[in-house]
Formats: sequence, structure tokens, C-alpha cells
Amino acid sequence: MIPAKTYRVTREDLVAYANASGDPNPIHQDEEVARSVGLPNVIAHGMFTMALAARFVDEYVGQPGQIQELSAKFTKPVVVPIEGTDVTIEGEDVDGKIRLTVTCQGERVLGNPVAILR
Repeated sequence: MIPAKTYRVTREDLVAYANASGDPNPIHQDEEVARSVGLPNVIAHGMFTMALAARFVDEYVGQPGQIQELSAKFTKPVVVPIEGTDVTIEGEDVDGKIRLTVTCQGERVLGNPVAILR
């Protein structure tokens, strides 16, 4: 097993990610808009959550650029209240194929996340 690591996700992270990615969808920054479409609060971009998974793998491997493929299904949103939230990731490395578990508030937020190394 690869030991679990927890990443703090803040609203500021979401603004920075929106600016960097060009995805200004207000459900990631505006509580009123998020609630108006049935979400419990502002949510993180799905690709931001995937980026956290890639960061976890990079940190485990010890250098960036070793991921050949990263796949997952978005199963639950990462809800980010004013005070922020934590995303916890752990994994299992089986011959360069890293199976991940990505959770927030005890719920899996990515389905079957797998990283394949070069």
C-alpha cells in the first residue's frame, strides 16, 4: 500500500484552477449558482480532483512526468464549503499500475482511478 495523503482544497484553489484552465463555470465559485442547479454548495472541478490524483502519484514516484495514463470516472462531486475541505488519496502499486482510492468526507469521489507508469 502507498500511504494515504490528504490535500486541503480551498475556494482560492478553485479560483486559481478556473483561471489557469479557462473553465469559469460559476458552480465552482458561486454558492448561489451551485445551489440553483441542485448542488449542495460550490464544487471542485473534476479535472482539479484528477490533478490531485496525478500529484499524489508524482510524489510517490519521486518525479513528475512518469504517468503514461491516468483514468477515472467522476462519481461524486468534491463539495468545497467556505472553510475548505480535504481530499484523501491512497494507492496500491502493482507492477507500475497504481490503483487509487480518492475520498472526500468519507465518500469516494473518483471511480476506479488508475495510473499507469512509463
